[in-house]
Amino acid sequence: MTLLFVTGTSTEVGKTVTTAALAATAHAAGRTVAVCKPAQTGVAATEPGDLATITALSGVTRTLEPARYPDPLAPDTAARRCGAALLTLTETASAIAALDSADLTLVEGAGGLLVRLGEFTLLDLARELAAPVLVVTAPGLGTLNHSELTTRALAQAGVPCAGLVVGSWPQHPDLAARTNRIDLPRVTGTELVGAIPSGAGSWSPQRFRAAAPGWFARTWAQRYLGLPEGDHEFRPEQITITA
Repeated sequence: MTLLFVTGTSTEVGKTVTTAALAATAHAAGRTVAVCKPAQTGVAATEPGDLATITALSGVTRTLEPARYPDPLAPDTAARRCGAALLTLTETASAIAALDSADLTLVEGAGGLLVRLGEFTLLDLARELAAPVLVVTAPGLGTLNHSELTTRALAQAGVPCAGLVVGSWPQHPDLAARTNRIDLPRVTGTELVGAIPSGAGSWSPQRFRAAAPGWFARTWAQRYLGLPEGDHEFRPEQITITA
C-alpha cells in the first residue's frame, strides 16, 4: 500500500476537492484507492460529509471515517463538547493500516497540519506511519507565510513533504496570486506540483474525473499515485502565467 497524507495550510483551502482529484486520477489509471478522513466535524450523523463529496466526484467508494462530531470545531474540542472519547494515535494508525489491500490510501486531515484530531495531530500520524504529506495551499495574500510555516514543521519533524498544490486557482488571478505562483517554491523549497481550478468541486463527476489528471505534474503523479509512464501532462493553463 502507498500512503499519501493531505493537509492544508488552514481550513477552507481546498483539501477535500484536492483529495477527490488525487483519488480520481489514481482510480482512472486502474489503481485501487481508499480514502480515510480520521475525524469529520460540523456534520450531523445522518448528513453527508467530506468523504461523500470525494466519492461523488472521484467514483472511489472505499472510505473510512473513524470519528464524527457535530460541532464545526477542531476535532479534539468537538469531541469534548459532545462527551466523546478522543481518538488515539494507535487506534487511528491501525485503522488506516487495515486498508492495506488498496494500492493507494489517501488520508485527509482537518484544517491545518497541527490541528488535533484527537490525542494527536496529522503530523504525529504521518510520522507514525512514515507517510509523506501533500500540502494544499491558497493562492492569495498570506499563503507564503502559511505555506512556509507548514513545510518547516514537516521538515523539523522529519516527515517528507510531497509537494504543494494550490487548492483553488482563480480563473482571473490577481497580482498576489500571480507572484505567489512563482514565490511559493522559492520560500518553501518545495515544488508546486498541481493546481485545482476554482469551482471544480461543483463540476459534474464526469467533467471532474476527465480533467483531474491534468491538474498534477506527470512525474509527480507517477511517483506518489503510482501512475504508469505515458501521456499524463500537467495542463492547468490557469497556472502557467508570468508575474
